[in-house]
Amino acid sequence: MLTVILGIIVVIIVIVAGAIVEKGKGEKDMIKHVYIYLVLFATLMMSIGGSVGAFMAVADIVSPAPYEQTFEEFKRISKQGQALPPRTDAEDKEQKADLSQEELKAQYEAMVDSHKEDQIARAKNSLVKSFGWIIIPLPVFLYFQRRLVHQKTESNG
Repeated sequence: MLTVILGIIVVIIVIVAGAIVEKGKGEKDMIKHVYIYLVLFATLMMSIGGSVGAFMAVADIVSPAPYEQTFEEFKRISKQGQALPPRTDAEDKEQKADLSQEELKAQYEAMVDSHKEDQIARAKNSLVKSFGWIIIPLPVFLYFQRRLVHQKTESNG
């Protein structure tokens, strides 16, 4: 992934440098233009990455990943006593081991709901982080874009 990004940056530098040298401008102007284009490219990539992350987080909020354990697996594990919390009283153990089908179903549904809420909370956290990848580089991108436009109008006018 890093090599692809570096390759793209090198291609952009070569194209920009070639275009600037053809116009007969000095090295100082070429370095300024290359720097501006690199900053524009980097901030644009950061904003695009943040946008993709935000889209994925919204998708996870709308449709969280389903709980992977089936009710049958949950019931089998509960009967073995692995899913039950440890008790000190022997009567509590016997009573919990003999849970009815409805009680097991209620526990399973509570576990599924808890899993769904956790998925949504993680997605919201990811959404906030993704907005940071959009909001932070955006002013830098806009500043350098306007600077580039001003340089082009000065050189043309």
